[in-house]
Amino acid sequence: MSDALLNALAEALADLVTSIDTCDDDVLDPDTAVKWLETTGYLLDRLSPADRRALSLLMRRAAARQPDGAWRDDLLRIPEEFGLDDDQHELYCDAIEQLERRFVETVRDVDPATPVPSCPGWTFADLVKHHGTTHRWMEHLVRTRAAERVWSRDVALDLPEDPAAYPQWLAGSAEVTLRGVDPETPMWSHGADQRVRFFPRRLLFEAVIHLADAELALGIEPRVAAGTAADGIEEFLENLPHSSWIADPVAALANGSVRLTATDTGATWTISFGGGGFAWTKSDGAAAAGVKATAGDLLLLVYGRLRADEARFGISGDRAILDVWLAATAL
Repeated sequence: MSDALLNALAEALADLVTSIDTCDDDVLDPDTAVKWLETTGYLLDRLSPADRRALSLLMRRAAARQPDGAWRDDLLRIPEEFGLDDDQHELYCDAIEQLERRFVETVRDVDPATPVPSCPGWTFADLVKHHGTTHRWMEHLVRTRAAERVWSRDVALDLPEDPAAYPQWLAGSAEVTLRGVDPETPMWSHGADQRVRFFPRRLLFEAVIHLADAELALGIEPRVAAGTAADGIEEFLENLPHSSWIADPVAALANGSVRLTATDTGATWTISFGGGGFAWTKSDGAAAAGVKATAGDLLLLVYGRLRADEARFGISGDRAILDVWLAATAL
């Protein structure tokens, strides 16, 4: 989509929202106005953090093109009213805490020896230990502003001897916070973003995926919020080149392309690979294979927690190319 079209759409949305918000009651029924604004807010909440920041910028630019006055002031308030300028670092921390509580409640009374089919060879004890270890390791990295890699085995975990006590230990791990740190602070990370802000985002999707592991093992249908899932897909693609155990198999792939389309948000990601690497764009580009589903199901698909042959996925094009990509990037 061109910059001109994006600017025009953002300006049209800003004008429409402001017109509804400031319309006299005798012109537009107040209940209808509230309903329209609530629906708009709901749709914007489903956008990824990156999209919300981009839309906020476009709306502010649209407002800046207007002359000084009440109309311009009203336009400038839109990003704040819809939470487009919310502190993403704090939002990630909030989301982590909520998911960790759900995770602990989910696993608390499960026999630690229960298998976790989506993580072959793991039991619930392994899953909880891994997740708690990751949480404490990342907190240690951020707290010390690590300038180079520190291995999790070198971090004090205070792991209890009895696996049945792991859920409570995890609850204690979750109380360790990543808050109160400038997210722009430079530091080492194992991903694309070499700043503090990498870790809350990464830990959020660790929590999302491992909660799904636990739920799938218990026959519970995972539900991932659309905006969170869309952000997770992009986080996965951004960091994939930094995971050697994935980047190396991807580099060996023959030429191909895959398009992921989220049916609930309308977002599309087109991935091209071959020639020793891969690239992706957030656009509806031509691709040899395509898959459509909700953003949440697509996130669990790219992480290998759901299979492409499930009825929830709409497959088009060359299925073999999709399978090759999913096999190469499986975690």
